[in-house]
This record gives sequence, structure tokens and C-alpha cells, in this order.
Amino acid sequence: MQDKLGILLIILGMALFSIQDVVIKLLASDGSLLQIIVMRGIIGTGFISAFLYLSGRPIIFSTAYPLLTTIRATFFFLGFMSFYIALSLMSIAEATALFFVSPLFITILSRIFLGNDVGWYRMGAILTGFIGTFLIVKPSTSNFQWAYLLPLFTALSYSISMILAKQTREKDTVFQQIFHMYIASTICGIATLLLSKSLGWSFEGVRGLEYVFRPWVLNNIVIISSVLLISVVATIGTLCLITAYRISQPPVIAPFEYTLLIISIIIGYMLFDEVPDKYSMLGMLIIAASGLFIFIREQARGIPFVIKIRLR
Repeated sequence: MQDKLGILLIILGMALFSIQDVVIKLLASDGSLLQIIVMRGIIGTGFISAFLYLSGRPIIFSTAYPLLTTIRATFFFLGFMSFYIALSLMSIAEATALFFVSPLFITILSRIFLGNDVGWYRMGAILTGFIGTFLIVKPSTSNFQWAYLLPLFTALSYSISMILAKQTREKDTVFQQIFHMYIASTICGIATLLLSKSLGWSFEGVRGLEYVFRPWVLNNIVIISSVLLISVVATIGTLCLITAYRISQPPVIAPFEYTLLIISIIIGYMLFDEVPDKYSMLGMLIIAASGLFIFIREQARGIPFVIKIRLR
């Protein structure tokens, strides 16, 4: 029964993250990405604090690993800022699929930094996954878009964050780690805004970057409501994942995170008329299969599962 509830929570969390991605994409022409990041950080911190208070858990903002936490939080901010820019430049399904190469990066980084053994089977899965990536990116064609590199950078930065999360989980709880992500998003967002203003940066007319540095909108009820919606659904989605992994067995529920890819394809088609070509669809299937194989292989070999909290 617990596993069934966990599966439902995973699917609900993925659905909420897809809503967030859609709203972020819709705001690309009028909103400010830095405003979204900062407000989501502030509201998310408040929501998590309220959840901990109502559930009788301690509210702790500090960390036992200040340097590692700073590095981890910075990578998270830069990585998901890149992902949100990518959403404004490419289809939701392709951006989501490219992000799902993160298990491949985590496997590689765990070998480099944690000394975990990577056998021939998992090495084959990694290579196969990157073949799927090439099918989506199509680097040899004349219409190659640099935007495809953004979700790949997100996957890499996310993987680094997960490796560091494993290093800091001895003394920092998952809720502390979430606080660190939200607080860092707020601080980094405000710092980036102030820096851009002091240096007089202007990216008007530059796709993607214009979305980041556009002036904040505080008198448009539609935009403000959209930012609030992003903050609420992202926080609830995160709590769904945390609860799912606390009450269920990770090997049973983790594969259902890939429902996000299915939802992204459906939403992209229905709302934005986005139809991935046959090569992209094949690439998505290959990436998903590779990620699932690596996960199943690690569970079979008794490698501890690292909880993946997608603060998207």
C-alpha cells in the first residue's frame, strides 16, 4: 500500500513540475526569470518552514558543510537557470529528455569522485544514453542550436549537486538541503540582478538572456499570479517527492519519475504544437532506457540510492 501511495506521489510531483515548466515557458515573452527564481526561493522557504512547523519537525537553516553547500547551491542555481532559459528556446519534451541524462553524469562522477566501480554494463548504458542525446541534439546538421547545450549543462550541474548531497547527508537533513537551494536561489538571483544593473548590462532582443534580465513586473496581476503559481506547485511537487521516498522503496517508485517525459510530450503538443521528430523521439526512448538500466543495475549491486530532489 505504501509503494502504491509513493507511486501516486511521484506521478503527482512530476505533473506539478510539468505545470511549473509550462508557466515558465509562457512567461518568456513578458516575465523576468530572475524575478521568478527569487520569488520562488522566498515563497518556497516559507512553505517548507510551515510544513516542518505543522509536522512538528525542527526548522534548521544552518549547514555542517558550508563550503560544499555553497558549491552545491551555486551549481543548482546556474544549472536550473540554464534549464529555464532552454524552455524559452526549445520544446519542453526535448529539454526534459536532455535533462534526464543526469543519471549518466552521476554514474561517471561517482566513479571519479567517490571511487565507485563502473562495470562494462553500466559503461555500455552510458554510451548508449549519449547516443540518444546526439539523436536529439543532432550536432552535425546545419540547424544545430546551442540551446540544446543548456539542459545538458543542467544535467551536469545537477549531477554534481547530487554527488555533493551524498557527501553532506551525514549531518544535513534533506530539508536543510532544500532550504540551502531555495536560499541560494534567492541570494544568487538578487546578486545577479544587482550586478547586471551596476554594470549596465542590456540584453534586449537577445533570446533567452532577455528573459533573464528583463525588468521585474510588480503591477501585472497575471504575471504576479503566475509567479506565485510556479512557487506553490514547485514546492508541493518537492514535498511529494520527499514524502514518496520516505514512505516507499526507491527501486519501486523511482522509475515513475520518467512520467515527466511523457507528460512533457503531451503538454508540448497540446499547448505549443511541439512535435518532436522521429530522431528526437528515438533519442528520448534511448535516454530513458539507459537511465532506468543504470538505476536497476545499481540496485541489483546494492549501491545505496541517492534521493533525487528536483527543485524545478
